[in-house]
Amino acid sequence: MKIFLTLDYEMFFGSNTGTQERCILYPTELLIKILDTHNIKATFFIDSGYLIQMDKYRKEFPQIEADYQAVIAQIVKLDKNGHDIQLHIHPHWEDTIYDGKRWILDTSRYKLDDFSVSEVEDIVFRYKKVLTDIVGEKIFVFRAGGWCIQPFGKIKKALKKENIWLDSTLFKNGINKSKTHFFDFRGMPEDDEWNFEHDPMVINPNGYFKEVPISSYRVSPLFFLKLILLKKFGGIKHQSLGDGTAAGGSKWDKLRMLIKSTYSVVSMDGVKIDFLDKAYADYKRNHKENFVVIGHPKAFSPYSLDKLDSFLKKHQYEKFTTYQKEYSI
Repeated sequence: MKIFLTLDYEMFFGSNTGTQERCILYPTELLIKILDTHNIKATFFIDSGYLIQMDKYRKEFPQIEADYQAVIAQIVKLDKNGHDIQLHIHPHWEDTIYDGKRWILDTSRYKLDDFSVSEVEDIVFRYKKVLTDIVGEKIFVFRAGGWCIQPFGKIKKALKKENIWLDSTLFKNGINKSKTHFFDFRGMPEDDEWNFEHDPMVINPNGYFKEVPISSYRVSPLFFLKLILLKKFGGIKHQSLGDGTAAGGSKWDKLRMLIKSTYSVVSMDGVKIDFLDKAYADYKRNHKENFVVIGHPKAFSPYSLDKLDSFLKKHQYEKFTTYQKEYSI
């Protein structure tokens, strides 16, 4: 079974984005030290809109210039060291401003579908180009910000135009219906990967696009109660390294998670890493070919990094790989 470690490389999107040092640079360096120990490469989905907005403001504000140079340097380092750099789009950066002290987020247009067809094409072009300018012609994989890939109609043409043909957004039975987020992956194919054309939920053997879904796991309401308690009373080892605030989910989603079992992505973030081993065993037992783990440097904790290190030691003889190694043409 192939194991893909994938990271959404981004800031927070709540009332406070946090600092770049604590949300991106520092936790990524801690992760790389662990990966280097085991000679493992990961895929980093770079939130390109953040880079573009920094470029817009860096001549005016020295702090943004310093942040810009530091994050570009880290991306260059990741690329040179053999990690996979791919495209992650959070289009709300289009409406976000820097007021001289902090980023003022506007998430009223959080999904690509909130923009016109021509705007989507322009966003995908610019967001890919900023990465191509850093790492070269290696960008062919997409992950939608907040998993908001539906509806796919406006996105399809833009991705095709930019030769982006592999997606890794979907996860089994994922669902969210908040003011900002919308996705509903119930009834998606059970396959490890598949081709599609008009809808990532519908297999089309001759489709231009390929879906490699994020692995998922069924969790009980007790897990989310445990998560709440550990965040509050678990001490520093369970505190996120990032210093920002997450965007709040809808009351409906929070209630749903607390009253019945739901599906979550297999994650290396915080206490969510507790079900990494069991999810892996389930995928192995069911003879799955791909095991795709997601993480966010901003959401790492000392606890989750220690658990990740243990997982990598335990499975050191398995095949850890990247999309670049497995799918590049």
